[in-house]
Amino acid sequence: MSYLEKLLDGVEVEWKPLGNVFDIFAGGDVPKEALSEIETKEFNIPILSNGIDKKSLYGWTNIPKIKKPSLTISARGTIGWTSYRDKPFFPIVRLLVLTPKVELNPKFAYYYMKTIEDKYNVPQNGIPQLTKPMVKDISFPIPCPENPKKSLEIQQKIVAILDSFTELTAELTAELTAELTARKLQYSHYREKLLICDDRKVEWKTLGEVAIYSKERISSEKLDEKNYVGVDNLLQNREGKTISTHVPQSGNSTKFNKNDILIGNIRPYLKKIWFADCFGGTNGDVLVIHPTDKNISSRFLYQILADDSFFEYNMQHAKGAKMPRGNKDKILEYRIPIPPMEEQNRIVSILDKFDTLTTSISEGLPKEIELRKKQYEYYRDLLLTFKQQNV
Repeated sequence: MSYLEKLLDGVEVEWKPLGNVFDIFAGGDVPKEALSEIETKEFNIPILSNGIDKKSLYGWTNIPKIKKPSLTISARGTIGWTSYRDKPFFPIVRLLVLTPKVELNPKFAYYYMKTIEDKYNVPQNGIPQLTKPMVKDISFPIPCPENPKKSLEIQQKIVAILDSFTELTAELTAELTAELTARKLQYSHYREKLLICDDRKVEWKTLGEVAIYSKERISSEKLDEKNYVGVDNLLQNREGKTISTHVPQSGNSTKFNKNDILIGNIRPYLKKIWFADCFGGTNGDVLVIHPTDKNISSRFLYQILADDSFFEYNMQHAKGAKMPRGNKDKILEYRIPIPPMEEQNRIVSILDKFDTLTTSISEGLPKEIELRKKQYEYYRDLLLTFKQQNV
């Protein structure tokens, strides 16, 4: 804050409509025959790559080649996603292109537009899309407008800070991600070792002998975003669940109780599973496994069903090709090892610690990565927050 106050000490900030600062236009159309030439690696936004021969555009000449640094904004899909382009490119459909028409540091503009990319007022009727009229009147800050040289110096200093912070954040995130990957591999190793049971010390039963599918029902009046679990808000790779955005407003749902195990029954390879910490409801796309055998710990059963071996078994017997579903009868035939309760508790204690470290949203490395991202966004927004004196 001290540095920013000195940087902007006594400096006026003029707010201009985006259309006065940039030429704004939508990308052109490309025939289907040219789709193989489309680059989709970055953000899944189609951009015709720099090296394409114009003949490959099949006679289409309405796509201008942008040669100077510009911004692109996704007009459909992930609406508002802003990218900085410093190499020549051909923009096509689903993009708005902003090229500066005043003296301006385009990287400064990029960083500012990133702060508002989730704030566009896009109508939700029909196919949501961003259009030029929706963005041309957005206010854009120009520091020190009466002195273009000083304005560019200020912009460059802000860009230099954010470039450095972006690089630092990327390095820290990469280190944390590498650490998380290593921990997950370590976790998988221990899971495999711990869950291989000595046949002389365990009893084997089928899942159907130690648990049942829930047959209870619960009224929609008792459900909310926190205790309704659909397949859409179960997270992949055993990472639990998030809040629901599709809570039923009427009728009854399948009830689950605390310590039940919920498994996404669509596309079993996604490994969607959650150990319930409350009561709630779900639909037919989620299986509710209710333990019934007192000789097996609910948490131990969860760890058995969260193992890759179960999901591989589930996929082997799944029905359907495009949208495979688990075979409920075959799932109940899955064989479960039941060691003594003391051994179950020991295994659960070890695996739960790894769970907390590697997959918890509120603890461990995933939280640290999220904090780094939020820290970066906080300082970026701080650097690019100006008092609106003239709008």
